[in-house]
Parts: sequence; C-alpha cells; structure tokens
Amino acid sequence: MTKAEIVAEIASKTGIEKVAVMATVEEFMYAIKNSLAAGENVYLRGFGSFIVKKRAEKTGRNISKNTTIIIPAHNIPAFKPAKTFVGDIKKSSSK
Repeated sequence: MTKAEIVAEIASKTGIEKVAVMATVEEFMYAIKNSLAAGENVYLRGFGSFIVKKRAEKTGRNISKNTTIIIPAHNIPAFKPAKTFVGDIKKSSSK
C-alpha cells in the first residue's frame, strides 16, 4: 500500500478532503522523523514504537579489493510493533 492509497482510504472513510488528509499524513511522518533524528523514541499505544537503535563500530570487508574497513558506530531507525498489532496480523494470516 502506498502513501497515496492510504490517503485515499482515509479520505473516503472520513469524508475529509484528500488534500487535508495528505497534509496531516505528511506532518505525522515529519514529526516522527524529527523526533528520531533528535534521539527521541515515538510510542503509539496499540500500534507500536518507532525507536532509534544504536549500532556499534564494527569491522567490514571490501571483498573486491580484499581490504578491511572500519564501519563507525551509528544510529538507525526501527519499528517495533505492539503485541496487539502482532496478534491481529497473526489472526489474519491464519484464516
């Protein structure tokens, strides 16, 4: 499902114009990105958590040049679904 499809579905179910729904969805994503960039996790009860994971420094290999490189420590965004979210998905896939 694409962002445009999500916007269209929300607009059809709520009766709100697509332009307003698109602006809301864009602002929602912008708020999550900014929070994660600032190192703050975002918790949505019943849905899941957008978290910042810290990756430690590690040694990697460039196999084409047969050299070793150091990959510095860095942060990555991740999503952890809520237990109810996972339960709903498991129920729907077992049907």
